[in-house]
Amino acid sequence: MDIKLPPKPWYVKYRLAIALGIALTALMAYTITLLLSPRTVYLSADRMKAVTAAEGSFTEYIDVEGIVHPIATILLNARESGSVQRIVSEEGSLLHKGDTIIVLANDALINSIRQDELEWEKTSRNLKEQEIQMEQKSLALKQQTLDQEHQIANLNRQLEQSREEFKMGIKSKAEMDIVEADYVYQHRKMELQMQSLKHDSASTILRREMIRAEYASADRKLAESRRRLDNLVVTSPTDGQLGRLNLTIGQNVSSGGSIGELKIMNNYKVRTQLSEYYVERINAGLPAMILQKKDTIPMRISRVMPEVKDRMFEADLVFLGHTPDNIRLGKSYRVKIELGQPESALIIPRGDFYQHTGGKWIFRIDPETGTARRTEIEIGRQNPEQFEILSGLAPGDSVILSGYERFLQAEQIKIEK
Repeated sequence: MDIKLPPKPWYVKYRLAIALGIALTALMAYTITLLLSPRTVYLSADRMKAVTAAEGSFTEYIDVEGIVHPIATILLNARESGSVQRIVSEEGSLLHKGDTIIVLANDALINSIRQDELEWEKTSRNLKEQEIQMEQKSLALKQQTLDQEHQIANLNRQLEQSREEFKMGIKSKAEMDIVEADYVYQHRKMELQMQSLKHDSASTILRREMIRAEYASADRKLAESRRRLDNLVVTSPTDGQLGRLNLTIGQNVSSGGSIGELKIMNNYKVRTQLSEYYVERINAGLPAMILQKKDTIPMRISRVMPEVKDRMFEADLVFLGHTPDNIRLGKSYRVKIELGQPESALIIPRGDFYQHTGGKWIFRIDPETGTARRTEIEIGRQNPEQFEILSGLAPGDSVILSGYERFLQAEQIKIEK
């Protein structure tokens, strides 16, 4: 006899389908929950860099690389044309004032100087002969003047004697009149002769001065010619290091043409390139410094180049006291240029969050929950080490600085200890 079994419940038949439906419903509910709730990322505390915002002294400055240059560079020019006969000093040589750099050859100039020397010798002989003649003439004039003075003295004595004789009655009135008339004539004649002698003497003196002036002119002309000959030897105008010297033996050099440059080595300057972003803020006189391990080298901006090229401009800085040890031309240093005075501000250190968030937001840590949430901030001034926070944070707030490439889409970070 067969036993009739009771029918199975309907849910047993569809139990697999029911289980699958429940699982799908749970998955959908979880997905919806994730989509509708803030995305949370879990992060180990030892894998993040957290800092605290604090009030402190903020100095706006920029950190740039600078290259050492000579304090000044003198262009060397040839004072006389010629061909390069000998190069005495090479590029990079340390020179003292007067040291020979190059020697030029100029046959035409040498021949001209020789001609000037012959002309000078001829002129000198002629002038000396004329000077001897003037000296002889001067002596003759002095002798004639002496004779005239002697005759006038005799004439005066004769007149006095005649007057005495007239008083004594030896001479008559008629004879006395003749003597006085003769005296007046002779005296006038002698005065005219004396005037002529004085004129001749003045002419002689003037001619002698002219001869001396001509002699001095001939000397100057010869000295100028010899100076041009000396200019064929190009020497260092001061102490320094010989820089560019683009010359070869036999090369023709024109008068006034550039032959090289001399670097003045008694001091140095540092030249740096800056972004055009700072062109309105960089001015001569701004303080700067070179920071070394054991020393701080004070500097100031001495010159700002007006030209902007490839979105960069140049500025020169000079040392205010001592220079770094072992300074060399071409050596590079990190230079800190201050753009303002230190001021109190809310600051945080720089971090890579700025590259990922544009400085618009940051993860601020809630110390009670151990959760970091996105917080909008406003950044003001900045320097290579710090950001100034204008709003969004308060002193004592802790923030995450780095690692943002891993949780850019997160709304909050759960920090695991």
